[in-house]
Amino acid sequence: MKIPLLVAIAAFLAAPVYAGFAPGGTAYTKRLETALLAEPAPLAQTLARIGYAHKLKVEEVRGAWLRVSEGKTAGWVFAGNLAEQKPSENKGLDGLPVAASETSAAAAARPLAPAAIDYAGRRGLAQARSDVEWMEHTSDAIKNDQVQAFRQAQKKGEFQ
Repeated sequence: MKIPLLVAIAAFLAAPVYAGFAPGGTAYTKRLETALLAEPAPLAQTLARIGYAHKLKVEEVRGAWLRVSEGKTAGWVFAGNLAEQKPSENKGLDGLPVAASETSAAAAARPLAPAAIDYAGRRGLAQARSDVEWMEHTSDAIKNDQVQAFRQAQKKGEFQ
């Protein structure tokens, strides 16, 4: 039985963990680039972009959204994009060098697909091979705006 990729994505996004941020405290960016938004809404105008592992001052907390500032630059950030502790500047949260975070997880895993198909073929795992091919075909067909629409409809991630 094949599980639709969107169901797998929903399971991954279903249980976000937010740190205990408080006004007057600090937070650190944990994305290669974190957008500071004009308001606490996922599709709000981007006012500025802050690089990886930058220290921010928490000005206000509104649910899963934080109003933060870095010097004269201020805006709203989804709490899931921040960490209480400064991330390693040599490695991203996934343990890979920061440069690897410039790509998506799907793109990063894609080079493994030929090896997986070869292994399945050599081991007589025809069903596994067809499953891998189905997964690649299905994931290639899903566009980023479809994932965003799904997350918004299901109130996942920063759409909570």
